[in-house]
Amino acid sequence: MPHIDVPQDHAFFATMYKFASKYKVKTILTGGNYSTECVRNPLEWMYYQSDSIQLKDIYRKHGTGKLKEYKITSILWHKIWLPYIKGIKLYRPLDFLPYNKELALQELTDKFGYQKYPQKHFESRFTRFYEGFWLPKRFGYDTRKVQFSSLILTGQMSREEALLKLQNPVYTQEQVSEDIEFVSNKLGITTDQLWSYFNGVKKTYKNYKSQENIYKIGAKVLRFLKIEKGGKR
Repeated sequence: MPHIDVPQDHAFFATMYKFASKYKVKTILTGGNYSTECVRNPLEWMYYQSDSIQLKDIYRKHGTGKLKEYKITSILWHKIWLPYIKGIKLYRPLDFLPYNKELALQELTDKFGYQKYPQKHFESRFTRFYEGFWLPKRFGYDTRKVQFSSLILTGQMSREEALLKLQNPVYTQEQVSEDIEFVSNKLGITTDQLWSYFNGVKKTYKNYKSQENIYKIGAKVLRFLKIEKGGKR
């Protein structure tokens, strides 16, 4: 499936929300912002990471044992129960001020010796492997198109600059080879097994149970009430 980063992202958010609920943390800050993320990835590229129904269905059909230690969340729990019943609010500070990605990165570099990475999300080796190799080579999806589209719409990049960047890969063959071995070791499988998954039957989120209709209805309601912004996916 395209969205192989769901297990890690789902666990991140589930753990964060459960921690906040347990210890009565009422405020959560996130670096998410409309300035660089106003264009969303198509669902076929990256399905909703919080869909616990789909996650469980995939594990039920292909996994072994039970998910005892793995933290699971749900869209209703963190969109309705936590903010409106428990009073836990999530804020995006970068949406409250003019935010320019390159200016911010340059300031971090000048003041703190920050080292830039070549593409959004490449701070994680697994995400680099996923977005730089798995998606474009197995499915033909280049996430840079979505990322650059946001920057174009917010005046941070020209269309010509984006097209020029898209002509050049940001992931070298040497990095691919290293990360295939790295990811295989982390997953406890051989590189041959990983390649067998890469060359296997292609599926999408539509091949498994999901809460897609709930997400669509919820998005319409939240946009109507002006609780959330964002376009359709």
